[in-house]
Amino acid sequence: MNTSILLCACPDRPGVVARVTSFLHTYGANLVHADHHADLSEKVSFLRLEWETEGFSLDPSGFRAAFSPIADSMGMTWSVHHSDAQTKVGILVSAQDHCLVDLLHRFSTGELDGSCVFIAGNHEAPSAFAKHYGVGWTTLESKAGDDDTKRRSEQKILELCREHDVGLLVLARYMQVLTGRFLSQTTFPTLNIHHSFLPAFKGGRPYHQAWERGVKVIGATAHYVTEDLDEGPIVAQDVARVSHRDTVDDLVRKGRDLEKLVLARAVRLHLSHRVLRHRHRTVVFD
Repeated sequence: MNTSILLCACPDRPGVVARVTSFLHTYGANLVHADHHADLSEKVSFLRLEWETEGFSLDPSGFRAAFSPIADSMGMTWSVHHSDAQTKVGILVSAQDHCLVDLLHRFSTGELDGSCVFIAGNHEAPSAFAKHYGVGWTTLESKAGDDDTKRRSEQKILELCREHDVGLLVLARYMQVLTGRFLSQTTFPTLNIHHSFLPAFKGGRPYHQAWERGVKVIGATAHYVTEDLDEGPIVAQDVARVSHRDTVDDLVRKGRDLEKLVLARAVRLHLSHRVLRHRHRTVVFD
């Protein structure tokens, strides 16, 4: 079954849902999912509506022409997506490849609604997994503190994204900070997995920080990348219990399992158009 998905946000007022669903009904939409959240503190409504493409009388251009006047009158920001249009995904990785391998397996089995079109990394070892899954690999330069090297690497990533018409870039434990210069040139979102339950233990070596503080839970956080390091809107998080018996290596091992699950969940949510960004937060219709 092919479906269309409308994501929208607008000032909250009586009749928001009724007005949008009535519009869809007028053109023969058979709704299969309808989600609505009203943020009463900020007086904003968020909607995710999904309907069968068969029997709906508007094509994409016709939908935009018909719906735009309604959206404008409601002060709405919106986007429409189609389930048969798969998002192309690029993946960046460093030495640790557990998240990469997990994503590649999920893409290969069709669990994720998209396709991985390239992998690039600043360590050569993960290239074996790219070859195994039949995905193109590009080696990136890596010299700590060398701005020229970083600029060349980021330029190469941009070229790959444009060449493959990427709709999502995923940092699968890519341990390089993307610059504001790079982010300002992207037209697509970037998802990162951070090996900590943000906002705790930001920056490097979070498992060591957690062990030193004697925490009883560790976590992982998937978030959109912004210029502010580890401050982007959060898409998914999870935690695991630890104890005084656990060493730093135990925390790292348990954390890797969390990282794989949380990143895969965030990628799935994004590719199935279930995430709405609002200011520094997200509304996730899971």
